[in-house]
Amino acid sequence: MSTTTELLQHGAELFPGEVVTTAHVRHLDLPLQAGKLALITLDNGFDHTKPTTFGPGSLLKLSDALDQVEAEAAEGKIVGVAITGKPFIFAVGADLKGVELLKEHADALAIGKGGHEVFKRIAALPVPSFAFYNGAAMGGGVEVGLHCDYRTVSAGVPAFSLPEVFLGLVPGWGGCTILPNLIGAAKAVKVIIENSMSQNKQLKGKDVFELGIADAIFEPADFLEQSLIWAAKVVKGDVVVEREAIDRGKAWDDAVAWGRLVADGKVHGAAPAAYKALDIISLVKDADLADKASLQAGFDAEDAALADLIMSGELRSGIYAFNLVQRRAKRPVGAPDKSLARPVSKVGVVGAGLMASQLALLFARRLEVPVVLTDIDQERVDKGVGYVHTEIDKLLGKGRIGQDKANRLKGLVTGSLDKAAAFGDADFVIEAVFEEMGVKQTVFADLEDVVSPTCVLATNTSSLSVTEMASKLKHPERVVGFHFFNPVAILPLLEIVRAEKTDDASLATAFGVAKKLKKSAVLTKDAPAFVVNRILLRFMDAIQGAIDEGTPIATVEKAVEPLGLPMSPIVLLELVGPAIALHVSETLAAAFPERFTVSENLGKVVKAGKRGFYTWVDGKQVLDPEVLELLSFGDSVLTEEQVLNRALEAVAQEIGLMLEEGVVAEAQDIDLCMITGAGWPFHLGGITPYLDREGVSERVNGKRFLAPGVASVPA
Repeated sequence: MSTTTELLQHGAELFPGEVVTTAHVRHLDLPLQAGKLALITLDNGFDHTKPTTFGPGSLLKLSDALDQVEAEAAEGKIVGVAITGKPFIFAVGADLKGVELLKEHADALAIGKGGHEVFKRIAALPVPSFAFYNGAAMGGGVEVGLHCDYRTVSAGVPAFSLPEVFLGLVPGWGGCTILPNLIGAAKAVKVIIENSMSQNKQLKGKDVFELGIADAIFEPADFLEQSLIWAAKVVKGDVVVEREAIDRGKAWDDAVAWGRLVADGKVHGAAPAAYKALDIISLVKDADLADKASLQAGFDAEDAALADLIMSGELRSGIYAFNLVQRRAKRPVGAPDKSLARPVSKVGVVGAGLMASQLALLFARRLEVPVVLTDIDQERVDKGVGYVHTEIDKLLGKGRIGQDKANRLKGLVTGSLDKAAAFGDADFVIEAVFEEMGVKQTVFADLEDVVSPTCVLATNTSSLSVTEMASKLKHPERVVGFHFFNPVAILPLLEIVRAEKTDDASLATAFGVAKKLKKSAVLTKDAPAFVVNRILLRFMDAIQGAIDEGTPIATVEKAVEPLGLPMSPIVLLELVGPAIALHVSETLAAAFPERFTVSENLGKVVKAGKRGFYTWVDGKQVLDPEVLELLSFGDSVLTEEQVLNRALEAVAQEIGLMLEEGVVAEAQDIDLCMITGAGWPFHLGGITPYLDREGVSERVNGKRFLAPGVASVPA
């Protein structure tokens, strides 16, 4: 029994629930009388909705297939070996469910070594090896192809990536070692670091070819046929693949340095995965793909990094976050039975400002039903409709939609000053007007007079009580909170708020609409500022308080860097807008005066019409001297550690109270909201896993938010 087999059999015992990917071997006569090819097809027996993955059992199946083709190659029965996937899917990498189960460093190391040992057998075959990337390929799916001598890619491939760093891992089955030696360090850093840390940006088939990862590209309709013809020409020597020379001098070092800058900009050193990946890329600078032995140091470093990261809290938080976004978001907890949802064939939007116009565009694109905007005068209405049409033209210009689709979408979005005519036959009307209770109550009262009895009335309020908003209506049961996050087209979260009298049919309709909008919907109680804004404002309150008391802004900014947030709190304030932040602060301070304050300094910034604390001078962001003159500070100066502790303890307390109040069902919903609505990082798991890991949860609330083993290494 080989060491590899022992490693993988032990791994399979640890992961009895694995959906095993088989490796079917069939033999094809290559065109041009080039000889016989062994084609290995990776397939887990399910359709494309359950993508093919590699767990230990799957690696054993691939190893068995390689036993067969190795023998056939040695006997001269075949002239080449190719690997491809089932329809639409090549393979999407390691099975993360198995990774979650690992408790020992030695077992984590074995998974890395086992994958390497199997994949290295492909590179060692005595006949040419090919990867035919026919569909989605990620992580280990990309890497198994990198071990082949040649690669083709379908122009129809929608998603191709090495997403490991995004999750808290490194491409650990050859990605960090082979890719930079195949396409150069700069391109590899873009794929492994930059794309991965940009919300797991995917490559299309064309990108894969242009980067030099694939040697040939073919249309999806006859992809396998064309790949076989191309492979035959390679085997016969009619096609000689020439790849660009790799610059192993300063360009390599510059690429690694650039990768570190990207990582610093994203996580500020708070998560180790990107830095470990860059260390490996730096290490393999003098490797040579033609000399397989020279790659071993890189493979060993990948094994070590993979094992260390698998046993880290960041990786477990990353997997937890991934599962929230991929699974929990698709099955919202507490949502009524979808059979109760009413069809929505027309949408109304009250208001024609920027937010309302963004909503109109989204509804038109996703639901493809008529959308009508209204406002107080024709000029505003025309401006709102014009915005939508301009954005549609931009999509057309970028090739995201065709001319027919653009014309159709434009035709769907209209404006009117007559609410009765606009909304009389609407099934769903959402208001996005000024954030003031009296204004919103008036809007809903006007709507109730003109809409049908079954029309759902939704509010995009960010902090006001939906129950109070509906309280003066004859039918308050039709009102729901439908809170989007800005920018609407990018941030996936939708907080769906159930008011005291909201009925199941209206709520189910809201969730049905959210699904069609491709948003991650979370059910929340009608509580002040709901979820994201309540947590962010408590966090910001602690930060702003430290500044107001006398801690320098630079110290406060640096204090929160260990969290690796997408932006500093001061930059976030500018993005949200000081006026909105002030309004939400006032709402929360009125509801919870013992915990929330309203910063006098923030009020001064808003009164002066300033966008934030910073301004730009000579291309650099600096503190705005005009803003600093407005502000007054105390003389209490906190250390970075004190600022961070204060902010984390405030957040931990607030989340604990929110869970006691039943604002959401579980801590998992808090984390899903922070990830999808505020862009908080996967390596934090949103926020509660980090608070548990750092001991803040128990220090503040006397208990963890999550059970041991959830977003952490099992005991």
